[in-house]
Amino acid sequence: MYVNALVSRVQARARRRMPAVLVFTALSLCAGAALAGPHIQHWQAPSGAQVYFVENHDLPIVDVAVNFPAGSGFDTARRSGLAAMTQDMLKHGARGMNEDEISRGLADVGAELNGNFDQDRAGLSLRMLSAPAERDPALQVLAAVLQHPSFPAAILAREKARTVAALKDEESQPEAIAVKAFARAVYGDHPYALPQNGEIATVRKIGRSDVAEFYRAHYGAGHAVVALMGDLTRAQAEAIAQQLTGQLPPGGAPAEIPPVTMHINASELRIPHPATQSHILMGAPGMTRTDPDYFTLYVGNYILGGGGFVSRLMQNVREQHGMAYSVYSYFFPLQQAGLFQIGLQTKKSQAYQALDLVRTTVDRFIKDGPTEQELQAAKDNIIGGFPLRIDSNRKIVEYLAMIGFYHLPLTYLDDFTGKVQKVSVADIRTAFRRRIDPAAMATVIVAPPAPAGTGK
Repeated sequence: MYVNALVSRVQARARRRMPAVLVFTALSLCAGAALAGPHIQHWQAPSGAQVYFVENHDLPIVDVAVNFPAGSGFDTARRSGLAAMTQDMLKHGARGMNEDEISRGLADVGAELNGNFDQDRAGLSLRMLSAPAERDPALQVLAAVLQHPSFPAAILAREKARTVAALKDEESQPEAIAVKAFARAVYGDHPYALPQNGEIATVRKIGRSDVAEFYRAHYGAGHAVVALMGDLTRAQAEAIAQQLTGQLPPGGAPAEIPPVTMHINASELRIPHPATQSHILMGAPGMTRTDPDYFTLYVGNYILGGGGFVSRLMQNVREQHGMAYSVYSYFFPLQQAGLFQIGLQTKKSQAYQALDLVRTTVDRFIKDGPTEQELQAAKDNIIGGFPLRIDSNRKIVEYLAMIGFYHLPLTYLDDFTGKVQKVSVADIRTAFRRRIDPAAMATVIVAPPAPAGTGK
């Protein structure tokens, strides 16, 4: 309901304040320089938080995101699921408000509150109208939720039960089974192997004191990254950043996720399952967010399996042999080396044939690299699609949060297309040979037993 209210209010105000030809926020940001990124301002708030801000008055909207080093990579095997539970509990009670009052307080002013969570980061984002009558009450709610969560015991018990029910349901789902087994195969006892929502046994043991302790340790002002985008002045942005972080706990020492073992032993795990479709995942640790090979591997992977129907894997596995509706590959960069993952679903009768074809395709790509024609097509697609990466406030604030959290240069978006353009066939071939070893990859197959006589 409050999302619809926000949309209708924005549309009404936008019609009064914007020319009819202005469709995307980013058009004004890129005027005169189609491939330029927005102007990013950065400072440290008095609280110690790092702040990243893009000022734009084309729409009467403000987007704010506050992130912390509080993802599942900071869990332990004994307390798996604690990071996710802490993030979830933020919005269920704060400074005398219960969860219904929080929701109503935002709905009344047409604001939208969302959470974000992965292995590295956890936080909240807020989209609101920029007029003080709507903006100020919404910010007061966000400030309370971030800085004064109450972690009500009854709500914690409810959320634990909900999470346990979801985890039980996942135990029978082939895709979820494959994802969990694959993470363990790639990362072993590293925290990145832990399921983001935890295990049934560990979630049941989470207590309110555990949640409060994790919050105090990881949601400190000195660890916070505040991203703001939209209809604000610099002075207003400074005040908001301090309002949202000035009363955060001091936090502990900067949290660190341990390094990942890059070279793993090859393995193949077959998990019997009666599903008609076989689920196959293969891969290894890939790259960090600040990896010097980032753009080379990104462009190369677009050709291998990230470019949809134009990718090698899709052409070989689907178009030429009809063995899968979809097959993909991607790098998921994190603070430490995130996954390089290849995945597909196929008929149970041809799972092992499809897997052999994927391996052959990957081996050939790593050995020979792409062709010049493939590389140029990939560059054209990536560079041509760049404006769509920054065509809304929401997308830009997500980039600001990423740039701030991973300490990327403020010119990251300005440099993006130029770095893509510089990638060569030789660069891709060298980087993939150095970073991806086909003989040191984990493979997980969730499928019925192999047919008799296949030798598999």
